[in-house]
Amino acid sequence: MSSPNDSEIFNPSPEVLEQANVPEYEAMYDYSITNREGFWADQAETLSWFKKWDTVLDESNAPFYKWFDGGSINIVQNAIDRHLGNANRNKMAIIWEGENGQVRNYSYNGLNREVCQFANTLKSMGVNKGDIVTIYMPQIPELIFAMLACAKIGAIHSVVYGGFSTEALASRIDDAQSRVLITADGGWRRGRQIDLKSIANEAMKRTPSIEVCICVKNNELDVEMEPARDFWLHDLKALPIASSKCETEQTSAEDPLFILYTSGTTGKPKGMLHTHGGYAVYTSTTHRMAFDIKPQDRWWCAADPGWITGHSYIVYGPLINGATIMLYEGAPNYPYPNRWWQIVEKYGINILYTSPTAIRGLMRFGDRWPQKHDLSSLRLLGSVGEPINPEAWRWYHQVIGNNKCPIIDTWWQTETGGFMVCPLPITPLKPGSATKPFFGNEISIVDDDGSEVPAGEEGKLIIKNPWPGMARTIFKDDQRYADLYWSKRDNIWCYLAGDSAKKDEDGYIWVIGRMDEVLKVSGYRLGTAEIESALVSHPQVNEAAAIGLPHELKGNAIHTYVILKQGQTGSLELELELKEHVSKELGKIATPEAVAFVDSLPKTRSGKIMRRVLKARALGQDEGDLSTLEE
Repeated sequence: MSSPNDSEIFNPSPEVLEQANVPEYEAMYDYSITNREGFWADQAETLSWFKKWDTVLDESNAPFYKWFDGGSINIVQNAIDRHLGNANRNKMAIIWEGENGQVRNYSYNGLNREVCQFANTLKSMGVNKGDIVTIYMPQIPELIFAMLACAKIGAIHSVVYGGFSTEALASRIDDAQSRVLITADGGWRRGRQIDLKSIANEAMKRTPSIEVCICVKNNELDVEMEPARDFWLHDLKALPIASSKCETEQTSAEDPLFILYTSGTTGKPKGMLHTHGGYAVYTSTTHRMAFDIKPQDRWWCAADPGWITGHSYIVYGPLINGATIMLYEGAPNYPYPNRWWQIVEKYGINILYTSPTAIRGLMRFGDRWPQKHDLSSLRLLGSVGEPINPEAWRWYHQVIGNNKCPIIDTWWQTETGGFMVCPLPITPLKPGSATKPFFGNEISIVDDDGSEVPAGEEGKLIIKNPWPGMARTIFKDDQRYADLYWSKRDNIWCYLAGDSAKKDEDGYIWVIGRMDEVLKVSGYRLGTAEIESALVSHPQVNEAAAIGLPHELKGNAIHTYVILKQGQTGSLELELELKEHVSKELGKIATPEAVAFVDSLPKTRSGKIMRRVLKARALGQDEGDLSTLEE
């Protein structure tokens, strides 16, 4: 990220100030800090509850906090059910466009019908409250239906991004011990059909826990279906079991809603567990306030529901708030670099929320592609996934937003469930800064000793309070959750974000990047351990290390270092083979930019690879303290 330029400030227009749902920040922020429980109780009151909570926040077993304990709620009760009795019933809930030009629309009433049918189908397959269902699908409406159907009956969904390959899917199924897998025959990307069912079939060979596989026909692929295990969704929906009426299960506020796996620095990915009550309150509040949601808004979060951004801000937050959601399956620049701008114009999109990687990718095609389209419907823009560099921020603001759309630059994580640092539309903006904490959150930048660093100095970003949207634990590993994310400082439990950041004289936060060994590539988090394991699984590789290096479009690109087995020799052919091998194991998102063949790797005396040394060498920087380096 570029150095902060405090003199460059973009102030909101009079029109934005006049129309804002939240007209003032400081006084409400102060109230949310001094009366945190009162603030969140106020927000919870905007939702529908089967039974109101006994306590807003239970801190008795910190850092395993409970929110709205004693309350009974279901997130689907708020995302669908409560809209059926008001003006939203016939309002458009989802507009979907496929890369090949297909279009499907669903009102809230239509969405309810689809979700009820899917929920009854799951129940007929023996799915009960508390069961974990793995979902591996392209970006199609059925992915949203499947998630909501699980939540409706009290089952727990575990969505695996449709770009991941066999090993990543298998490891996540195995950890969750899912009995049911929901997938599709295939998806579309850049005019090509992606055979997801074959990947799922291979994963199921490695994971004997799967007894039922429900497959959506999205393409016309000829896929292998195993009798008595694999079922087409359209066939099941045609049976009497798939009634369009299904009662929503009453779940407690702390009942699990979903598990979402995020890459760890070592070992297997971490299954972050989120719950119905606090997550519903937090995602709907952050979405409504930060993006100033109006009843008529058409909202487009151009992420994938397979990531936390999609969970919180494609599916749950917008539906709870009664928004109209745009969903697109396909690449931003296929068949031409104007595809997104064509969609904005065609559907009258009011808010676009995307990643700096996508912005940089479209920016390189120049201004003429977006200028061919009427983008005047856009009211707000958003950024997510990584710090946005000021140059991309300015292009996004000037060319896409016509200098009138505030950019809501959001910092948050899979673990946080929703925005932690972000502006409101009324906030004066500094390109590259996520600005100030969202309500209820106290953010500090500290040194290794836990002391706050002076303004302008880099340190570790910590959160000094619990919040409703927080993950409750790592699935099946409470101790790892406590050790990895929480530390007591001055008798206060603080959340360790793992990111480095600075805070300027105005209190604006500038997030710099990850401090651990998780790489952010195109906004997606990939663990070095997963990439290295994939390389070592190749028969010619003995050892491997992976690092992230700055990349103009991706933010970071994966660079790997490989020690071959004795007698093997590096070559261009082997480099290409290893890249393809990683792609097959983890998905194309994990494909290394480069594979270097080396004789040794810098290690500590205990055998830990010093990746920061590799990165410093690659960038021609000072290698820092080498006192622990093995001789």
